[in-house]
Amino acid sequence: MKSIDQNFIVDKLTDSILNTISGDSFLTEISILTKTDLVKITKKNGWKFDWKSEFNDVKKETYKLTIVNNPDIIQGLLSISIESEYIFINLLENAPFNIGKNKLYEGVAGNLVAYACKISFQKGFEGFVAFTAKTVLIDHYTKTLGAYHFKNHRMIIETNPAKKLVDKYFKTK
Repeated sequence: MKSIDQNFIVDKLTDSILNTISGDSFLTEISILTKTDLVKITKKNGWKFDWKSEFNDVKKETYKLTIVNNPDIIQGLLSISIESEYIFINLLENAPFNIGKNKLYEGVAGNLVAYACKISFQKGFEGFVAFTAKTVLIDHYTKTLGAYHFKNHRMIIETNPAKKLVDKYFKTK
């Protein structure tokens, strides 16, 4: 199985997602992607990747990020695999309206990576998460996520950076 080089940008680490126009902060929730959701997630609607194949792959879990009380508008998507000792991020994509200089919300990618770290802790993997990065983004992921460059294009988030991400996005009440 060939892994996809990730090219998501962690624009800002927030404790939610931030509207770039108003500056308002919105609480988010992450839930399982459904077959009904796939109707909206198409290349025709501006999505870059084939989320139907991620969804249909039984070895992968697919999640959507939405704003609390606004479950119909997907802000970003995440596909992960549960490996023997870590979580592997297969694919992460911001919604088309959350990409580039005119994006509507900041903090989407960081939120989804933090969720992968949270699952890693829940599975007993001590927060370990791995993904394959595009060469030009290796330094970016080191600076923003605390990931380290293992070899080739592989990046790893270890326990301490994973804990910081989880604590930032998933405060216990």
